[in-house]
Amino acid sequence: MHSTAMLETGETVARKERTGSPAVHSVWKTSIRYTLVTTLLLGLGYPLLLTGIAEFVFPHRANGSLILRNGQVIGSELIAQSFTSDRYFHPRPSAAGNGYDATSSGGSNLAQSNAKLAQRIQGDIDKLEKENPGKPVPIDMVTTSGSGLDPDITPDNAYFQAPRVARARGLSEAVVRSLIEKHTEQRTLGLLGEPRVNVLELNLDLDNLSK
Repeated sequence: MHSTAMLETGETVARKERTGSPAVHSVWKTSIRYTLVTTLLLGLGYPLLLTGIAEFVFPHRANGSLILRNGQVIGSELIAQSFTSDRYFHPRPSAAGNGYDATSSGGSNLAQSNAKLAQRIQGDIDKLEKENPGKPVPIDMVTTSGSGLDPDITPDNAYFQAPRVARARGLSEAVVRSLIEKHTEQRTLGLLGEPRVNVLELNLDLDNLSK
C-alpha cells in the first residue's frame, strides 16, 4: 500500500512537471500574440481610422490648415510668420529660434524678474508708444507666446497697429479697421478662448484690398 501511494505521488509529480512546461510556453505565446494584436489595432489601425475620418470630415484642418494662393502654399493658419514692414500687421514677438521657427518652438524661459526680459519689454513699449502716442500698448504686443508660433493677435493689438498700416498704404483708418473687424474671430462656441485675429489671413486680405 505504501509503495503504491509513493508510486501515485511520483506519477502526480511527473505529470505536474510534464504539464508545467507547456503552461509557461503558453504564457509567452499569449504575451506575444497580445503585443502583436494591440500593436496592429492601436499602433496602426486606430491612427489610420482617425486619419481617414479627419480627412473626410475636415480635410483642411487635417492637412495642416494650409493657405494657398495661385496654387502655391504660402503658410498655415496655425503658424505665425515674420512681418516687419509698416505696410503689414505684425504678430506677437517670438522666442522660437531666430523667430517663428517651427523647428525650435518654445519661449525664452526668462522669469518676470529677469533684467534682460524687463529691458526688452520696456524697449518695445517705448517704441510702440512713439508709434501711437497716448494709447496703451496691448500686452500681447510685447510678450511672446509659449510656443513662439502663435498665429493670432488680440483685436486690441490689431486696432493699435491700424493707424500705422493705414498711413503706410495710403488707406483710410476706417477701411483698415473694418478689415480687422471682418477677420476677428469670437470665442469658440461662445465660451472657449478669447477673440482673436489671424495675422497672415489679415495681411493677405490687406494685399488684395490694395490691388
